Amino acid sequence: MIEAHALTKRYGERAAVTELSFTVRPGAVTGFLGPNGAGKSTTMRMILGLDAPTSGRVSVNGKRYAQHRAPLHEVGAMLEARAIHTGRSAYNHLLALAATTGIPRRRVDEVIDIVGLREVARKRAGGFSLGMGQRLGIASALLGDPATLVLDEPVNGLDPEGILWIRNLLKDLAAEGRTVLLSSHLMSEMALTAEHLIVIGRGRLMADTSVAEFVRAAAGTSVRVRTDEADQLRQALAGPDVTVRSTEREVLDVTGLSSDRIGRIAADRGIALAELTPQQASLEEAFMEMTRDAVEYQSPAREREGQPA
Repeated sequence: MIEAHALTKRYGERAAVTELSFTVRPGAVTGFLGPNGAGKSTTMRMILGLDAPTSGRVSVNGKRYAQHRAPLHEVGAMLEARAIHTGRSAYNHLLALAATTGIPRRRVDEVIDIVGLREVARKRAGGFSLGMGQRLGIASALLGDPATLVLDEPVNGLDPEGILWIRNLLKDLAAEGRTVLLSSHLMSEMALTAEHLIVIGRGRLMADTSVAEFVRAAAGTSVRVRTDEADQLRQALAGPDVTVRSTEREVLDVTGLSSDRIGRIAADRGIALAELTPQQASLEEAFMEMTRDAVEYQSPAREREGQPA
């Protein structure tokens, strides 16, 4: 379990993280999201004892990282997969890590097989592709068979088979009762992997909730309606809290009304419907909506989207 209490980190006058409190519980993959500059990397570094908080505290399995006698057995982390000695083989890199905390040689062989690097284990890690480097970084995180994992962008450079592999691996580890904190900018993959989300913006907590609730609360739902009488239905649905958009002649996208309510209104007016389908917003859409005002570096297109019409 990871517990952060009023975690704050300042660099001079700049606050990277401010009064951040959350708990990452075992048994589920927790996604850690935020725009660039939100403070995710700083927070993960404080979890792992690489940066000291200006105030507040963070613990892993009840202790600060530095208080664990054998940290690799408690916390497995990958913040930078390519932070390795490029002249060493993958096997010797893992063996050197194992030797520092009394991890047996057989565990090195086990994690090499888990991540699928057996055929290249004796090759210099400096010659690895990005995907192979990611697998080696994940092997390093798993080496101590830890109860807690902190992974930053673990699917970078992986092919579709590798992405499916890491997704299933993280779910299996969580199902074993481990704590898994996963940071990624790939919203489609986060939606398939994580059950819970912690979202920060400008160093502050924005959401701490399930993926399903986050999507529902942040972006809401819309209803796709198809009818030959789109103009008449648009007029019938008009209301102060209802938005009706149309991208096709006979199709309406309605927010602010349930599909049941739309169906009743259409029936009362004798309007035949060819389609009435609730549309759930994607995690990416929900994330973009929630963090719209928390983006430090904003593209011109997104700036225009935020301007009033």
